[in-house]
Amino acid sequence: MQLQYLLHNDEFFTTTHPVLTASNRSFRYGDGLFETIRMSNGKLQFPEYHVDRLKAGMKALKIEGSVLLDEYFLKQKTAELCKKNKLKDNVKFRLSIYRGGEGLYTPEINKYGYVLEATPMDSNQYDLNKKGLIVDVYNELTKPVNLLSNCKTSSSLLYVMAGLYKKQHKLDETIILNQHGFICETISSNIFVVYDKQIYTPALSEGCIAGVMRRVVMQLAKANNISIIEAQLNPEVLRQAEEVFITNAIGGIRWVMGYGRKRYFNEISKHMSALLNQL
Repeated sequence: MQLQYLLHNDEFFTTTHPVLTASNRSFRYGDGLFETIRMSNGKLQFPEYHVDRLKAGMKALKIEGSVLLDEYFLKQKTAELCKKNKLKDNVKFRLSIYRGGEGLYTPEINKYGYVLEATPMDSNQYDLNKKGLIVDVYNELTKPVNLLSNCKTSSSLLYVMAGLYKKQHKLDETIILNQHGFICETISSNIFVVYDKQIYTPALSEGCIAGVMRRVVMQLAKANNISIIEAQLNPEVLRQAEEVFITNAIGGIRWVMGYGRKRYFNEISKHMSALLNQL
C-alpha cells in the first residue's frame, strides 16, 4: 500500500517523491524528536498527553513554534492524512518534528518543520499478547541521564544497538540500563515490575522516556486503588519479581514471560490491560 505523507507546508507526497532532503537536520544530526500516536475507532488516543510531551521536548531542544502544535493541530492534520489515504478507523501515526534551516552543528534558525506518516492497523483495541515476551538486559551501552533523557529525540543509536543485540540473541525485547546501572526502559517501551504484589516503575529521574502509556497506566492504577511506586530499580529485582510488563502508546500493555531461566505470571498485566480497554 503506497501511503502519502504530509509535510510542514501542508503538501502531500507519496513514497515515490522525496520527502526530506539530504540537508535535513534530523537526517544529518538527529536534530529533532517524534511522537507515535494511535487512532482507534476513528479517535486519537490521549492526544493531550502527546501534545504535553511534544511541547516539553521542543522546549528542551530549543525548537520554536510549540504553541502551534496543540490538540487541534493533531486532530486536523491526522484527519487530513487519513482522508488523503482513505484510512478510516485504526491508524498508527508518526509525527516527526525537526529543526528547519541549515547550519552545521550550530543551527542557523530554530523554527520547526514536520513530517506526518500514517500506517493502517488491524485492531481497534489494545490487544494483550497471547504469548509472553522473552527479554534480557542489554549492557553493551547504557543511557545517559540528562535534560534530554525523557524526550523522544531523533537520536536513537542506543536503541538501534539494543535492537541488534535483541536480534542476535533471538529475544523479543531488551532492557536498557541507565548510566548508573539501574533499570531504565526497553527499546520501545517503559517497564513495570511487580514485586511482592506491588507495582514498581523507574522514575523519570532514572532517565526513561516520559511515556504516554506509562502516564495512562499510572493514572489507571491510582484510579483503581492499585499502588504504583516510581523508584530506582536494580536489575537484580528481575530475578525476584512476580510479573514484568512493558507499555507504549501503540501496543498498550505487553507482558513478559521470561528473563533467563526466570518465568513470570501475567495476572496484573491482564487486569491492567482490561482497564485500559475500558477507556
